[in-house]
Amino acid sequence: MTTTPLLTIITICYNAEATIAPTLHSLAEQRDQSFEYLVIDGASQDKTLSLVQTLYPRAIVHSEPDHGLYDAMNKGLRQAHGTYIWYLNAGDTLRTSDTVRTVCAALETHQPDLLYGDTMIVDGAYQDLHPRRLRPPHQLTQRSFANGMLICHQAFIPRRSLAPLYDLRYRYSADYDWCIKIINAIHSQYRIDDYLVNYLNEGVTTRNHRASLLERLRIMARRYGWFTALTRHVSFLFCRQR
Repeated sequence: MTTTPLLTIITICYNAEATIAPTLHSLAEQRDQSFEYLVIDGASQDKTLSLVQTLYPRAIVHSEPDHGLYDAMNKGLRQAHGTYIWYLNAGDTLRTSDTVRTVCAALETHQPDLLYGDTMIVDGAYQDLHPRRLRPPHQLTQRSFANGMLICHQAFIPRRSLAPLYDLRYRYSADYDWCIKIINAIHSQYRIDDYLVNYLNEGVTTRNHRASLLERLRIMARRYGWFTALTRHVSFLFCRQR
């Protein structure tokens, strides 16, 4: 791109022909098309790449084998040119056709180090199920994520200059660690009081819930101490069983 885009949206995928079309449609429907769009593909063997070419031909595609989800996310971060970055998984969609316009207007007006919003959980037919259980606070502090992943990764839009690479020691919860690092680095933030994304209720972490919880426990203990980590996880498990 000849000029630096304000926003880069990044989709990570591998053999995603069953899920990526709605994501591409939601991007094609955006009234504001000023964003850079990267597809980081793990050398798919199905129709993923042909769908990208057909449904969103201006996508910048990088297709090669990777070492898992977060390795691919690191590749996307390295390839991005936008002042801000936004990860949108294959299967997830932007909430409305004006979502990018709303986000970019807020970024230009407030110029925060981090912008975030709310998330709607949807089923396979993209019908609303319910808002995400953990809701974004009106003001983030460095201890906010001691209460868990309060903001969905897909509704968390930081300055690229403040975004570190993902820690590849973690297979399922490196995004939690990544968000904490960013929150510790920011000096300003802005919350959009609206839904930014529709989150498909079947992600990698959803399918590996136990392993994700154990990783998140380790990260929380490392960042906030074992007492906080254990009490938060016991409380979380108790609430799920009620």
